[in-house]
Amino acid sequence: MYIVGYNKNIKLKDSELKKGSFLSITLLILSGELIFLLPYVLARVFRPTFLEVFNLTNLQLGGLFSIYGTVAILSYVYGGVLSDKFKPKILIALSLFFTALGGLLLATYPSYFMLQLLWGYWGFTTVFLFWGAMIKATRVWGGSKNQGEAFGLLDGGRGLVAASMGTLGVLIFSLFLTNDIELASLPERKNAFRYVILFSSFIVFLTGILVIILMKSSQEGVTNRNASLIPNIKSILKIQSVWLIMFIIIAAYVGYKVTDIYSLYASDVMNFNNLEAANIGSLQMYLRPLVCLLIALFANNKSYIHLIIIGFIVMLIGALIFSFGIVQVDMNYVFFFSLIVVATGTYAIRALYFSLMQEGRIPLVLTGTAVGVISVVGYTPDIFASPVIGYLLDTYPGIIGHQYVFSMLVVFSILGLWASIKFAKLITNFK
Repeated sequence: MYIVGYNKNIKLKDSELKKGSFLSITLLILSGELIFLLPYVLARVFRPTFLEVFNLTNLQLGGLFSIYGTVAILSYVYGGVLSDKFKPKILIALSLFFTALGGLLLATYPSYFMLQLLWGYWGFTTVFLFWGAMIKATRVWGGSKNQGEAFGLLDGGRGLVAASMGTLGVLIFSLFLTNDIELASLPERKNAFRYVILFSSFIVFLTGILVIILMKSSQEGVTNRNASLIPNIKSILKIQSVWLIMFIIIAAYVGYKVTDIYSLYASDVMNFNNLEAANIGSLQMYLRPLVCLLIALFANNKSYIHLIIIGFIVMLIGALIFSFGIVQVDMNYVFFFSLIVVATGTYAIRALYFSLMQEGRIPLVLTGTAVGVISVVGYTPDIFASPVIGYLLDTYPGIIGHQYVFSMLVVFSILGLWASIKFAKLITNFK
């Protein structure tokens, strides 16, 4: 069988796609999560502290994420085509270098206006040169028969990196506090958090150097220097599976955005202190690698879409528990159980949704463009989810606001379940 792009002269045999080296996937894992450490992970793990030291409301933080998402949306398509033209090594390394430089500005605690510019800058540096290149390199690494393993390892490994960095960040933060967290003054907390930011920036920059030195050319992807924007996009939009993957990703990504508030839920509803809440944010992140690595072990030779359907059902159940207001103060076991249910469903879907490109018969040579087009719709929660979440939490303090957030997740879980069932019927017709 040949995988053929819009240019009929470009052909690649499935049999030529072999699983890549462990070093290649390791570098993709490291860069794939550390690129988002500064714009996302720190705010997720340290949300109460982040709001405090930067003097932000939930709505203002949501506004930063929305600016990031808007710039990212504009970058996905063009960056996708770029990744079809050039090998990922340089693209990924440059993204890491530019992103790390932004951390130096963040450590100065700039004005809200400068924060808006910074998040817009990160929306460009983490997507334009990076996103399509990473996804395409991962698909190539997995070969023609190991897509579940490839993307399961990618997202599981990314989750492990995020969780590890969250734990390390909490440790660094606590080391630079001279007093207990409740007794530490705001200047003390700001100083301690500055070290977390600077350390994060250093790690991101160092990873860029490792990519330059160690990433193997043989596993960098399949390129077409003659690729052009409009013909590529037209070819991708004619594929029905592309549209369904868009809806699957947008639903799953809303679930992922909701993970941003777990530490805040622990603080606002469960009455945990800031450090305990940060630990909750860090600990729940360890569920991501656990779930995704299990997916990597057991997904191959199975239909990925059926596992995704199960994931949406699980996510829906967890969202319903929170939306009904069942999880309240002094119900720690119920809180942990419900958190685990929502996170398990969310992370299982994330581990697999780009694996659907193989089942959906999307040409390998157009992977970058497909990722760009799919991401334009799939990642729109970067624009609307955070502001909506921030508005609900600020307008309806306490458990009520959180109930509304999880009610939104219920709606999107149903959307994702519908799209997944439609996709399953589509690939059945292929066979």
